[in-house]
This record gives sequence, C-alpha cells and structure tokens, in this order.
Amino acid sequence: MFQIEATRYWWIRDDGRDDPTDQCLHGHVRAVIGDEVLEDDCTVSSTCLLLLRTLTEDHIELNINGNQMLPNHGFYMYACDSTLQSVQLDGDPYGTDWVVRHDGNIIELETMTGTIERVPFQAYQDQVLKFVDRVEAYYRASLPKETPKEEYIRDGFTAFWNEWHRRRENENRRSSL
Repeated sequence: MFQIEATRYWWIRDDGRDDPTDQCLHGHVRAVIGDEVLEDDCTVSSTCLLLLRTLTEDHIELNINGNQMLPNHGFYMYACDSTLQSVQLDGDPYGTDWVVRHDGNIIELETMTGTIERVPFQAYQDQVLKFVDRVEAYYRASLPKETPKEEYIRDGFTAFWNEWHRRRENENRRSSL
C-alpha cells in the first residue's frame, strides 16, 4: 500500500496569512508505505515535482541536496537551461526519503529502515496525482505569486512550473491511452 497526503499547508512564515512573495508551499505530509508511516514537515511544492518525476524515473539517491521525497527545504530552484522546461532543486540534506524503482507495471518503494512495498503503477500514480492536484489547488486559491526580480530566481520558478505542468499533462495523456 502507498498513500500520501498533506494534513496542513503554510507559507514559510506560518502565520496564517498568505504570502505573495513566497513561491514555496510547506506542509505536514504523511506517507504510508506498507506498514510504515512516514511524517514530516516539508516543502510540499518540491515534493510534488519529485513525485511527478517518479512516475517516469527511478528515485534511488537518498538524501541528496534537498531532493528527498519530503525535503525540509527544497526552495532553491535553478533552470537547467535557457528553455526553462526543467529545474534543478537544491536545499539541505534533511528530510524524509524513500527509494522508488520501476519494475514493469509495479512500483517498488523502499524506506530508509528497509521496508519494501510493491504497488501497481496505477495505484501509485493515482496517489501521486491526487496529492499533486490538491497542492496545485491550494496555489490556485492563494494570492498570485509575485514575479521574482532576480533573473535566475524568476527563471528557476518559471522552469519549476513548466516542468510540473509538462509532467502533469503527460500523465493526463498516458491515462487517456
């Protein structure tokens, strides 16, 4: 079994107010992998992109540069190139992580404590997309985000959302086949 949900969202100040200058949404996330429950406060916006990536790619490098599945800080976003279609996320080495491997139509999840759970791709995809769509709905209901003044920050933020939407749309196309 795999389940993932956020039980609360906030912007970095966590003062109950919306912050149009904060591009990174945080939250308390609870993931269930087999019989193991993983919970952490993390940058849920980064979690979404990392989860979307696992729909087509393995995630096997544990706790590297803020690319944990539940990164405590995944707020440094760098555009990978001038097309602004992909982003590199960097943060700190803290967070909660697990391995994601593809084996045909099965997703194998392995936690840091050694729990291994195999789930059908469709069930995994359903959980990921439900989580991603809820986070995006929170963004849409929030104040519009201010465009960063610094070009590299603006490009990173643009690349982040371009990659997010490209990967999400690819899943829509895959599901309709």
